[in-house]
Amino acid sequence: MNEMLNRPKTIVANNDYLDDVHVRMLRVTEDLRAIQQELNCAAMQAPNDPELMESLARLPEIESLEMLKSALDQMRHFLWFYVQVMTTGSEMEQKPPRNPQKAETAKRESLGKYNSLSEAALIRHFANSKNRKPN
Repeated sequence: MNEMLNRPKTIVANNDYLDDVHVRMLRVTEDLRAIQQELNCAAMQAPNDPELMESLARLPEIESLEMLKSALDQMRHFLWFYVQVMTTGSEMEQKPPRNPQKAETAKRESLGKYNSLSEAALIRHFANSKNRKPN
């Protein structure tokens, strides 16, 4: 209990932030699965239901699908980059340290570098995400 009280506020704030992001990821994943299931059902029923086929082919529905596809493509590219950055740091940490002081300094430097990279990537991703088309 004393550890929690002595923790710097930034670490607690970061942990709360990461918990919020984790909850959002779970919620978005669940929503995406539900959307996929609903679209799959509609696609299976559409050939036998001309009204459903017509409503699915309307411009607003097509635009919504294209917007979702674009956002998912961007997220997929971003997540690939993010995982690469985050896993590269863990590979470096697996080597046994020869000098504990140098190892601690190197760890701090690498964490700072990867935090800066991930923050920059997130900022770049959100800044470009409004009207950006996937590569």
